[in-house]
Amino acid sequence: MPNVKNTIIDVILSTVAPHLCFGCGQIGSTFCDNCKYNISEEPFFGCILCEKPNLNGICDDHKVAFNQAWTVGIRSGPLQLLIGGFKFRNLKAASLDLADLLHRRLPQLPANTVLVSIPTVPSHIRERGYDHMYLITKELARLRRLRITPVLVRDNSLTQHRANRKDRLIQASSAFKVTGIIDPSPIYVLVDDVVTTGATIQQAALLLKKAGATDIWVAAIARQPLD
Repeated sequence: MPNVKNTIIDVILSTVAPHLCFGCGQIGSTFCDNCKYNISEEPFFGCILCEKPNLNGICDDHKVAFNQAWTVGIRSGPLQLLIGGFKFRNLKAASLDLADLLHRRLPQLPANTVLVSIPTVPSHIRERGYDHMYLITKELARLRRLRITPVLVRDNSLTQHRANRKDRLIQASSAFKVTGIIDPSPIYVLVDDVVTTGATIQQAALLLKKAGATDIWVAAIARQPLD
């Protein structure tokens, strides 16, 4: 159930206290057009799993169930602040700017493309009052005039924050399940916010492929190396 209190607070604050850009502090939005331009003009061109230079977003060193991947940038500086504000300070309006950054980063997508958000842990939805990845994916679908479908659902409530590589792989293996029937003809684009080890997107893509999807791509806002 959505956190009504957080939703009301977000509406009130957006009216009486306009948002400040996380990049430059300009009043008006959580991320101004100039700061978006600075990031979109120097996008991340590398393997989403190891950062080796690669135009397809996944290098030959990795055997995964998805074919291509795009990332807006490394999780640092203004981009890190924007993501943090959205996820941890309940700045719901940041979903619009994060979706716009993905919109600017992605190439032209076929008309039959289907967007699939990586499901958020239920406890985080209750805490924030919204599923942050669904909001971003819904806005991206609007910008691109594409379909969005909830074919992935959470199958456990484990979180990967502060987990090491081994634990992330174990947790991801049972994190999701596919619901409904998968049409093999569309391209499915998994939408996530931050990729660290890649365990989450690899498992999600594998489940979609096992369920019948034939072409799976990944769109992520940020790449964050595991410390």
